[in-house]
Amino acid sequence: MDLIIIIPIVAVLVPFFVWLGWFFNSKFGKNSISAATEKAETIIQDAKKEAANTKREKLLEVKDEWYKKKIEFDTEVNQKKQKLSNLEKQIQQREENSEKKFDLVLQKEKELRKLEKQLQDLKVNLDEKSVEIKNLEIQQNDKLEKISGLTSEEAKKMLAENMINQAKIDASQTIKEIHDHAKIDAKKEAQKIIVQAIQRTAADYSIETTVSVVQIQNDEMKGRIIGKEGRNIRAFESATGVDVIVDDTPEAVILSSFDQFRREIARISLERLISDGRIHPARIEEVVEKVTQELEEEIQREGENTILQLGLHNMHAELIKHIGKMKYRSSYGQNLLQHSVEVAYLTGIMASELGLDPVMAKRSGLLHDVGKTVDKSIEGPHALLGYDLTKRFKEHPIVVNAVGSHHEDIEMEHPIAALVQSADAISGARPGARREPLESYVKRLENLELLAKSFEGVAKTYAIQAGREVRVVVEHDKIDDAAADRLAREIAQKIEEEMDYPGQIKVVVIREVRKIGYAK
Repeated sequence: MDLIIIIPIVAVLVPFFVWLGWFFNSKFGKNSISAATEKAETIIQDAKKEAANTKREKLLEVKDEWYKKKIEFDTEVNQKKQKLSNLEKQIQQREENSEKKFDLVLQKEKELRKLEKQLQDLKVNLDEKSVEIKNLEIQQNDKLEKISGLTSEEAKKMLAENMINQAKIDASQTIKEIHDHAKIDAKKEAQKIIVQAIQRTAADYSIETTVSVVQIQNDEMKGRIIGKEGRNIRAFESATGVDVIVDDTPEAVILSSFDQFRREIARISLERLISDGRIHPARIEEVVEKVTQELEEEIQREGENTILQLGLHNMHAELIKHIGKMKYRSSYGQNLLQHSVEVAYLTGIMASELGLDPVMAKRSGLLHDVGKTVDKSIEGPHALLGYDLTKRFKEHPIVVNAVGSHHEDIEMEHPIAALVQSADAISGARPGARREPLESYVKRLENLELLAKSFEGVAKTYAIQAGREVRVVVEHDKIDDAAADRLAREIAQKIEEEMDYPGQIKVVVIREVRKIGYAK
């Protein structure tokens, strides 16, 4: 297209579009301003309404807060009023109590004044009575001096002497009571000490009294006794209940057991096995059984021979067996059967001299230690075990009592019991009976008498019952009754400290007054 055409077209269109723009602008611009104005007025109205609502709400909130504060304030004020009211009541109550106490104090004060007055009156009366009593005392003393012929000083001296003597008697009685209590406590303590001593020192004595030595031809025999892997020695120990000790002791085997009867079975069995030469478990059991049977028969025979020897009869077979067992028991190194036979003879002789039944006495003496043959599983003193044993086999009550009382475990009921006790002491203390030589026995009795005589006031001393009792005769004008009791304890204590002796020693202090008159 040519420029000439374009230029006229542009010249026409430009004014047109300018006019069109002016038209729209004037038309729609006026509408926008009007709308904006209305909108602004609406917003202003809304804001005013909202401000009014907000103001009203805030006013309501302030009113509510004020009302709450008012309620709290009123509550606090009421509480404080209530507290003040309570305090007022307490104060009022205290005032009332104080008034009551004050009244009470006034009343007590009145009573106290009244009592003071009464005491004052009593004091005056007492002073008057005291003066009267002193006067009466002086008059009484004058009368007593006239009646007794003693001055007050002499009476005081006599009274003091009487009080001193009474105090001595009371002291002696107290000492005796303490001594009796101490004896009971000492017995318990002594048992404990003895057990400890036995545990410490019994080893040497046990070695002497609980082993038997079997001589063998040579040491090769020890191997045969032991057997393959020790089966022979185990079988032997099992069959006999005895320990076999095979050590370096040349040509000897030791058998150890507290039971002498079992040890004797083992000794005889082992000697027979060595002599026979056949040593194996079956042969061991066979020999031990045979030896046991033989010794059981030997026990029975020994018991029967013993009662025949003593002239006794009608005794239970089991009791005879127990007598035979005594052969294999010992007491302080003394064979129990020999000791019992000895006691039986001694008791029988003394009973005959006293006109008592000698057979009953011998029976009691023979059985007095039968309790020592009772099985060791039964506990108790041998005297009481013998008491039960003889009672079970229907022995005479005198015999039963003598057996049970020979160590004073029960009370003696017949003179024969005392004879059995004396015979037991004589037999046990006989020189040589229990491994004590005559010289030391005599020396012990002399020392006992000299020791008792070393105390002041002792006139004579006698050691009797083979040294188991010492009798001390004192001078009656130097030793009174209370001192005699004390002297017995002191002598016994000195004997314990300075002497060695078996069993116990009884100290008897004798104080007597002999007045002699003559009829002419």
